[in-house]
Amino acid sequence: MTAADALTDLLAYQHETEALVGVAGRLDWDQETMMPPGAAEQRAEESAAMSGVLHARRTDPRIGDWLAASETAEMTEAQAAMLRHIRRDYDKTQKVPGKLAAEIARVTSISQGKWAAARAADDFTAFVPWLTRVVALRQEEGQALANGGDPYDALIDNYEPDMTAARLDAMFGEMRPRLRTLREKVLGQPEPQGLSGTFDETAQMAFATQLATTFGYDLTRGRLDKAVHPFSSGSGSDVRITTRTNPTDPFNCFYSTIHEVGHACYEQGIDAGYALTPLGQGVSMGVHESQSRIYENQIGRSRAFTGWMYDRMSDSFGDIGVTTPDAFYAAVNRVRKDFIRTESDELQYNLHIMLRFDLERALISGDLKPEDLESAWNERFEKDFGFAVPRASLGCLQDVHWSIGLFGYFPTYSLGNVYAGCLHQAMRAAIPDLDDHLAKGDTTPATTWLRENVQRHGGLYRPAEVIERACGAAPTAGPLMDYIEAKFIALYNIQ
Repeated sequence: MTAADALTDLLAYQHETEALVGVAGRLDWDQETMMPPGAAEQRAEESAAMSGVLHARRTDPRIGDWLAASETAEMTEAQAAMLRHIRRDYDKTQKVPGKLAAEIARVTSISQGKWAAARAADDFTAFVPWLTRVVALRQEEGQALANGGDPYDALIDNYEPDMTAARLDAMFGEMRPRLRTLREKVLGQPEPQGLSGTFDETAQMAFATQLATTFGYDLTRGRLDKAVHPFSSGSGSDVRITTRTNPTDPFNCFYSTIHEVGHACYEQGIDAGYALTPLGQGVSMGVHESQSRIYENQIGRSRAFTGWMYDRMSDSFGDIGVTTPDAFYAAVNRVRKDFIRTESDELQYNLHIMLRFDLERALISGDLKPEDLESAWNERFEKDFGFAVPRASLGCLQDVHWSIGLFGYFPTYSLGNVYAGCLHQAMRAAIPDLDDHLAKGDTTPATTWLRENVQRHGGLYRPAEVIERACGAAPTAGPLMDYIEAKFIALYNIQ
């Protein structure tokens, strides 16, 4: 077999694997949106079976042979990047026994339903046995992947290659005091008026659809549905999103939608030639979050865009409780004492992530036992935010992530914010009249810049390299913190 033949065979094999990954993703999407509740046990077996098939494909010894044989082949930059991803995935998957991979898929599929029931009942104790099993499985996986190193670093690497807990800890240590100081100043000011009234949930979904298309989401290659926890799923020509509605809080629906549209537009914006290859999806969760957060915050919560949004909301809902664009902008960006991460303002959001980062790191290391999570959460929350958590659904049961085993995932949310801060600074420099467009509801200059500088590359470059190429400098927390401080100091008239 020639090197060229080996490369051709390897990429053809990977094409089929990527197609099966898409099928597995559709199973997860269906479980969250359409699956009847009585099907949970069967779906767990289906997910475990699919996980076993994928694990077997990813550990097929022919991959190692093809990788070795293809090293001397002439290849394009994209093909070389594909091989980098395949080799990384192959090396990691080789370390995890197939039985463990299948058990993780089976248990997390069931655990997700158990979490939803416990959350609805505000009963953390009922979820403890399942959390204990999930933590133990991820500990075992982390130890297998770490090969003597830090298991939590190995789990982070599943979502943000080349990142470590130590680097994140240093970054968070830089951000935390500035966030806390600003938070204290802002909460010492009068709170802006929020929206009032009842907002029809069917009308909310119609407005959410309008927002999705305003930000460039292609509904011929996607769909918008409702779920308990908003998410985006899929890649290429099938990218689906979900949102949720609340009759008294339409911002929950609208900004969840814009957030997930950011994820979806990243996937839809990847070079079509990368479809069903290792380059055909976002390169990391940190870069993915940079897209969802810049869509949601720096664009969607800007003074210019909220002015346009105010007029459209008034047309759709009538009296919304605020009567000027400036009051609406203040309501969109209102900082208040609250418990829910996904509903948090830009100022406090990263404090939520830092809390989760420290707790899940302790769970994986064994320093925190699963049965003690609720008390540890409540103690840390009161320390960081200054008030007590009244029930589990507002505390440690509010997020789905740990129920489905996504340990190492949470810190990528704040890393995405950091990346978004860098991208926003570069984008504003490149498009000086951006606000003129946003004031008309025209996001095209912003979304086009992001597509050209970030999204189209897919997995071609390493995560930090994507941001550095777009911004001209390595990513740091400085631009994000400067943006947050400037925005909220002005909004709250802090001297």
